[in-house]
Amino acid sequence: MVVRIVRWGVLLGLGAVWWWAVLRLALAPGAGVLEGAVAAGGWGLSLLPVHCVPKARALRVAGAAGAVRGRAGGAGGPTRAWPRRRSGGGSGP
Repeated sequence: MVVRIVRWGVLLGLGAVWWWAVLRLALAPGAGVLEGAVAAGGWGLSLLPVHCVPKARALRVAGAAGAVRGRAGGAGGPTRAWPRRRSGGGSGP
């Protein structure tokens, strides 16, 4: 629980510093290199693909999810599409 509180505190603190830098760049005529570096660094961090995981872990998790859904091949296998209905065919029984 303490780790979670500290983590949120650090994130909020860094977010406040980033917003300070961005607002100072936008509003203050004397903003300098420090504010620009903080703003650019924060923006660059937002571009990181944090949802990526190592391929082995992704396949393991996807395989488990596929087994839960009842697919023998797990994730990454072919999908089964519904056959296209013919025009005027109506619905079946």
